[in-house]
Amino acid sequence: MTEGAPPGVGKLATGIPGFEYIADGGLPAGRATLLAGSSGSGKSIFGAQFLVEGIRQWQQPGVFVTFEEPPGAIRDNFAALGWPIAEWEAQGQWAFVDLSPDEEQPEIAGEFDLGALLPRIEHAVQRVGAGRLVIDSLGTLYSQYSDRHMVRRALGQLMAAVRRLGVTALVTAERLEEYGPVARFDVEEFVADAVVILRQVLNGDKRRRTVEILKMRGTSHQKGEYPFTVSTDAEGVSIIPLSAIELNQPASSERAPFGVAELDALCAGGLLRGSVTLVAGPTGTGKSLIGAHFATGDPGERSMVIAFEEGADQLRRNAAGWNLPFEGMEADGTLQIHAAYPETAALEDHLVRLKKAIEAFRPGRVTIDSLSALERIGSDRGFREFLIALVAYLRESGITTVMTTNTSNLQGGGIASEAQVSSMTDTIILLRYTEQQARIKRGLVVLKMRGSDQDKAVREFTVTDRGIRVGEPFAGDSGSLLGFVRG
Repeated sequence: MTEGAPPGVGKLATGIPGFEYIADGGLPAGRATLLAGSSGSGKSIFGAQFLVEGIRQWQQPGVFVTFEEPPGAIRDNFAALGWPIAEWEAQGQWAFVDLSPDEEQPEIAGEFDLGALLPRIEHAVQRVGAGRLVIDSLGTLYSQYSDRHMVRRALGQLMAAVRRLGVTALVTAERLEEYGPVARFDVEEFVADAVVILRQVLNGDKRRRTVEILKMRGTSHQKGEYPFTVSTDAEGVSIIPLSAIELNQPASSERAPFGVAELDALCAGGLLRGSVTLVAGPTGTGKSLIGAHFATGDPGERSMVIAFEEGADQLRRNAAGWNLPFEGMEADGTLQIHAAYPETAALEDHLVRLKKAIEAFRPGRVTIDSLSALERIGSDRGFREFLIALVAYLRESGITTVMTTNTSNLQGGGIASEAQVSSMTDTIILLRYTEQQARIKRGLVVLKMRGSDQDKAVREFTVTDRGIRVGEPFAGDSGSLLGFVRG
């Protein structure tokens, strides 16, 4: 029984990353859940992973009833995810009930009735001692019945059989619309004990996958849609449960220095450990350079640079020009560079990859350059959800983070992505171009710093062959932060 569940209602953990958070512990145990989604939304992978995790995490055998693809195709399709289904079959942990069309005899394909189907499922469940069952999908079953009343009666018999067997089941069904009826006959959700909906909505030219728990009889669950990804990096489905994020991250008074004395002085000795800093400014003002300084601020501490605009070789070349020890730290094993073109994956896929890389290397500090490159590959909502999940993960891991982003113009205006980024960060360092005596200069100010009384002066800074040098406050007219200073 899951803690917090109502008396008499048990939950079975799926093992699918993130799902237990939004399901308040898992699926109703010993009951059938309808998993509905449009074509390509991930229903078959979700169902198969439900069986996979049962075997891998709890040694709980499962049965996969397939109406669409033959077992051989399913084994091949999921081999890329590292799922050794054939081995589990040989060990008696996985069993197929094959009701897929016969390509050699198509005229008799699908000729069965429910009375013949249920004994085959029961036999497979008993043979392997299954606690989990997946039926994929109801589409072929629909073809046996002419109207919704017959479909509802047949589904009722199927759900009752699941309860008698004592297994926890996922039954997939195809939807015709992302936000229309739950399934084809619009009766399926009334028969099932729980309903989970998978969507892949087209937003502009990008698709965004989400999962929603529509209902769970007799028990609680989180409301709303949650982003998820399907990839080899995630080894299947991985859900990003924003509702599980809590404001209980560790807080430290220790400082993580940039390694630039003047910049550290502006920040009261450096950035607070575990904090998140945004460096914002127009192109060419030195955002990447500040990030590189932070990455090498303590050569003895593990540091990771995540780049979305420049390749690893270009980063090494730039660092050498600034006399920063990228290559030396890489050789010592204290620096890793991860460079990826944003369009190679969706935001959720990038999040999964970043988390895996960080968990493997365990850095104390991370530099992300730049967030602006990621904005163009997703919707505003998707980008914000990505940031919420990423920032929460970095904070929970106690990692001190510097992220860069472009502003919308060269001299003034707001911070690009302000609505998405600034409220999530502890420190904002703002860079600007200014004009003095017919010369363009760079200006820097620590706009905010939670937990510290930072230097609030707008200072000139220059780029040298040894990195940045922070100078004195600008003299003369005010307004250098948001526009031109003329003197």
